[in-house]
Amino acid sequence: MRYPFLAGAAAVVMAAALAACGSSSGGGEEKAAGAGPAAASGPVAGPGPAAADSTGPQASPSSEPPKIPADELSPATGSFTKKQKEYLVDRVPRGMDPAAVLQTGQETCDRLTYLVKVDPDTAVGAIITGEIAHAKPAVEHLCTQHEALVDRASGGYADGTYTGKQVRPGRYRDVAPTKTCGWQITGPDGKDLAQGSSDDGKRTVITIPEAARAFTSTGCYAWLPEGDNG
Repeated sequence: MRYPFLAGAAAVVMAAALAACGSSSGGGEEKAAGAGPAAASGPVAGPGPAAADSTGPQASPSSEPPKIPADELSPATGSFTKKQKEYLVDRVPRGMDPAAVLQTGQETCDRLTYLVKVDPDTAVGAIITGEIAHAKPAVEHLCTQHEALVDRASGGYADGTYTGKQVRPGRYRDVAPTKTCGWQITGPDGKDLAQGSSDDGKRTVITIPEAARAFTSTGCYAWLPEGDNG
């Protein structure tokens, strides 16, 4: 996994969830901006702004193998539905079985379906961090009932450092903070606007103000938008 989960039983359950469709989560606690102690860890450069697709690193166009044209996409037996074929367009390299690519998308949908039943916040967090990769195209074509998860994930943050237009004012709640979860919000000229930590491992709600110019999170896994910005 790219990011640690809660210690103890919760960590074991979460690991099992993302590996074999299982998960767990806990309650919440709100903290006023700046009310907590200094962040447990210093700022660490992160993966950049969270994206709903969470597709991970992309190969350069010149290194990508040619894709099977849409009119040639067909399984060894039977046929694809319209939605399945739309999902496969420009996603199947030559020499690969389209059915194998489709199965990957269906497994993404299956994992989301399971996690939603256990804890919708965990499902959104897994999309934000990329632990459930390629969620956006899978949901768009294969499991549209999960569109709300992808939409919410597009406004969240994974652990990392965000600056400039990446910083979106509003209220956010962490998903699965570790006991070393720390966060910091800075304004113009690096002025410290708020910072805190979740050394008790409990969930926290923070507010990123309009004046914020940078937001850093470490050990908090993911932040979900709350209220009007959710």
